[in-house]
Parts: sequence; structure tokens; C-alpha cells
Amino acid sequence: MRQSLLALLAKEPAHGYELKQALEQIFGRAYPPPNIGQIYVTLGRLEKDGLVRAVDVEQSNRPNKKVYYLTAAGRDALDIWVDEPSEGPRVRDEFFMKLVLAPMTGIADRMALINRQRRHYLGLMRDLNELADRTDREDYVALLLIEGAMLHLQADLDWLERCQEDLP
Repeated sequence: MRQSLLALLAKEPAHGYELKQALEQIFGRAYPPPNIGQIYVTLGRLEKDGLVRAVDVEQSNRPNKKVYYLTAAGRDALDIWVDEPSEGPRVRDEFFMKLVLAPMTGIADRMALINRQRRHYLGLMRDLNELADRTDREDYVALLLIEGAMLHLQADLDWLERCQEDLP
């Protein structure tokens, strides 16, 4: 949330509700709608960290609103985030830990675990297909996000097959 808010503020100053609307407009249905409370909590932390500054703007017939501006330190943090590679493959995978340890300790059957996880992934894939069907074809950002999630799920399904074949 921090970096996405910094990125939006690099474009232009905004208040919390404008940032929420921008995230919803950019990512569409494919991305869980941001919670306005979380946005304001995050903005408060960014301000405390010196990455944004808030200016109270008077409004007639309404309470004042805070408009947030990116600071030079915020721009530096944003540049670092953009330049860093994103998280890579999951080496510490919770399901794999279950898959190896549960049968070893006798608390679960390996095939039952694999089948349950497969059903879960297939359900997620079905949900993503339905989401893609409901998404406007012009909303290429949302469609790319959905496709990426589906490709990751397909890789996870392929990996489950491999686990089923290779683990004793």
C-alpha cells in the first residue's frame, strides 16, 4: 500500500478518497478494493516517516480535508522501490512444509493434502475466470493482473502434480 500511494502522489497531490478512487479505477475489479481506513493509516505513517506532507485545505460547507504531497524523501523511496526487483519464487512455502511434515508426523495423508490444495487452486482458477468474464475488455490492467494470477495458479497446479509424482 505504501508504494502505491507514493506512486500516485508522484503524479499529483491528492487526498485519501482520491487515492482510493484512483486505485479502484486503475486496477478495477481484479484488485481487492482498498480500505479507506487503511489508506489514511498508511498516509499517516508516510507523513510520520517524512515521505509525504499533508496540507489542510479549507472547504466551504464541509470539514477541511488533508491533501498529501510527495516529499523529496518520498520520491527517493519511490525510486528505490521501482529500481529493486520484486519478490522472487517462494522458497519457504507453507503448503510444502505441510506436505512434507504432516505425513512424516502421521497427522495427515500426503494425497489428501495434495487433493485438497488442488481443489482450492481449481476453485481460485474458476473464480478468476469468472472475474475475467465480468471484466471490461478495455480494462487491460485488470485483465493482465487476472492473467498473471491465473498463470501463477497454473504453475502451482503443475507443481502439485510434480509433488504427487516425486514424493514418497
